[in-house]
Amino acid sequence: MSVIRVPSAKIALSTASVYPERTPDAFELAARLGYDGVEIMVGADPVSQDVDVLERLSDHYGLPILAIHAPCLLVTQRVWGKDPWAKLQRAQRAAERVGARTVVVHPPFRWQRDYARDFEAGLARMREETDVVFAVENMFPLKARGNEVVPYSPDWNPVDYDFPQVTLDLSHTAVSGVDAMEMFTKLGDRLAHLHLADGVGTANKDEHLVPGRGGQPCAPILERLAGNGYDGLVVLEINTRKAASRTERIDDLAEALAFARLHLATSSSV
Repeated sequence: MSVIRVPSAKIALSTASVYPERTPDAFELAARLGYDGVEIMVGADPVSQDVDVLERLSDHYGLPILAIHAPCLLVTQRVWGKDPWAKLQRAQRAAERVGARTVVVHPPFRWQRDYARDFEAGLARMREETDVVFAVENMFPLKARGNEVVPYSPDWNPVDYDFPQVTLDLSHTAVSGVDAMEMFTKLGDRLAHLHLADGVGTANKDEHLVPGRGGQPCAPILERLAGNGYDGLVVLEINTRKAASRTERIDDLAEALAFARLHLATSSSV
């Protein structure tokens, strides 16, 4: 007899997935396509920074905000100020206010020396003050003239460090050239958050392809998550900026959601 598992993981759309459209468009498309919620990528778009407006969008579309991605990118170094701890505290307050479970955070840049030095201990202190999960995301090294350059401290890869919650990004595993399934297995129950995307492993190019269009084990990982009762978030964080039209962007977002739902709804024999 074949039993279909009901997925316990929710599937969210990252607001970054609709760029160059903006945060309100992400709510609209996520609601139209049937996503369970959204992850807010806090960035240059003023709406992404304004919790009052985000709450109104969530109410208007009947769509929960399930995660906040803190402004950790090079291009968002001045968003919510320049102090990285202040950014995380603001992300925590935003998550608490909107009812989001998770704040996604990148490892510090090497030049953020004080922040990097206190990163593990500082996150531990913050965890004691809130129920919000701080999930440290795997990044990737850069290649320059045949050499590998790591712009993060203590490393681009959080797996071997004392972070109790980690975000696994499957586009980043592609560009870093690591074995994504091995990383997934090593993380075990520390995997709190999944950024679902694909990649073919082009050097220095973070592709964020629709899952199934690259070489990452997107389907096997989703099926493993379904089998072990994972109840964290699966967030579609894909790149649609080169879509020739809005219709093509919507098709990509729909395909990504269908892929995730298909492989989370695994079956088993009893």
